[in-house]
Amino acid sequence: MPTAENGLLQYEAGQDLVSMVALSDSGDNTVFNSADTLWSNRSGYAANVKPNGVATGGVVTPAVSGTNNLVDVAGLTCYLAGVLTTVVASTDETVVRPANGKYNKTSIQITSAGAISMVLGTDGNAWSDVRDATGGPPLILVGSIEIAQVHLFSDTAAAISADEIKQVPGTHTEWYNYPAYRIDRIRVENGIIGLAGIDFLSALPLSHTGAIPKGVYAEYYTPTLSEIPDAYTFVRPANSYSVTSSQVYGGTKGAQSTSLGQGSFNAHLVDGISDNILLLEGMNLWFKFQPDRLLTPYVMCQGILGVVETYPADNSITAAFTISSEYAGDRVIS
Repeated sequence: MPTAENGLLQYEAGQDLVSMVALSDSGDNTVFNSADTLWSNRSGYAANVKPNGVATGGVVTPAVSGTNNLVDVAGLTCYLAGVLTTVVASTDETVVRPANGKYNKTSIQITSAGAISMVLGTDGNAWSDVRDATGGPPLILVGSIEIAQVHLFSDTAAAISADEIKQVPGTHTEWYNYPAYRIDRIRVENGIIGLAGIDFLSALPLSHTGAIPKGVYAEYYTPTLSEIPDAYTFVRPANSYSVTSSQVYGGTKGAQSTSLGQGSFNAHLVDGISDNILLLEGMNLWFKFQPDRLLTPYVMCQGILGVVETYPADNSITAAFTISSEYAGDRVIS
C-alpha cells in the first residue's frame, strides 16, 4: 500500500525580487510570460504589472491659438518600460495635411524618452484602419505609445476640428490598463508546469513597428521554499461537487454546484510560539507537497495560512494549519 511516509511539505519562507522586466509574448498576443514558474502573492510582495500606455491625462484638442493645422496636447502620465513617466503639456503641435484629393492619418505618440512625436501616415485615396496602409495610421514606434490620431482629408490649411481628433481606447489611444488582464501566478496544463505571467482578456493589436504588440512589463517576487519539519496529513485545496434537485412534472430536475474546500496539514512544533511558520499566520503563501521527496510529482497551492495550536501536557505541541485558497491546488508531474 503506497503511503506518503517519505513526503516533503514546504512553505514560502522568503521572496526574491525580480525588478521590472519585459514579459514575453507567447505568440498569441494575449498570454505574456515571465522567466519564472511562480509569482508570490504575499502581502507586500504581489506582482506589479505595468503594460506600456497612458495612465492619466493626454487629451488632444484643437489649438487654443486657433492657428491652422495645430493641436494642443494636455499633460499626461504614462508607463514606459514599467516606469511612470510625466510628459508636460504642449501647445501648437503641427499636423501635416495630405496632398490634394488624398486622405491621411497622423499618430500622436510619446517616445521611449517621454517626448511628444507626430508620426505621419501615408496618403491614400481613402481612409483605412489598417496600420501602415495608404490612408491608414502609421505603425507605432517600438517603445513608444500612441495617445491620439488626427484624420484629415483636405489639403486646405484650416483649424483642426474636434471631430478630426480620435482617442478611442484600444484603437487610437494605448492605455496601460486596457485591455484588462488576469495575473497567472502559476500555470499548469495537463500536469506540466509552465511560466507565470499575465493573460489579457483580448489580444493586443499588432500596431507597433514589425507588427508586434506594445511592451508589457512586470515586477514580481519569486518564492523561496523551506521544509516544514514534522508535518503530516497534508490535504490539497480541492473542489467538491454537489447536486440539488427540484420536483417537476413527470420527474426531477437537478442543478449542479461546485465549492472550493480549504487545504490543510498538521505539524509538530518546537514551542508553539517562536516557530518560523507561525510568524506567517494570515499571509498568502505558496505550499509545495511531494508524496515522495525523491520523486518528481508534487502539488502546488497558494492560500492564506491559518493556524490553531494545541498545547497538551503529556504530548507534543502541535498545530492544525489551513490553506484558504482562491483556486484548487495544481498537480504537477513535470
